[in-house]
Amino acid sequence: MSNLGATELLIIAAVILLLFGSKKLPEMARSLGRSAKILKAETSGSRYDEAPAAPEADDPRVARLQQQVDDLQQQLRAAQQTPKTTP
Repeated sequence: MSNLGATELLIIAAVILLLFGSKKLPEMARSLGRSAKILKAETSGSRYDEAPAAPEADDPRVARLQQQVDDLQQQLRAAQQTPKTTP
């Protein structure tokens, strides 16, 4: 990427001013600043939101917990299939 000199920056600024007008330019700059602030806040916050690494699949604790979950699901299905008796 080439470096832009002062002349090129002035030409770009003049073209932007001609395209958008002097009344719309401050509003666009404010909007761009707000967007940059929100983006910065979101990206800095996402570093802390990352979930910790999942435990190993061959970990015996994981296998024991998975067995408990499976047992509970089986009990729930059995309870849902039993017909309810009304007195």
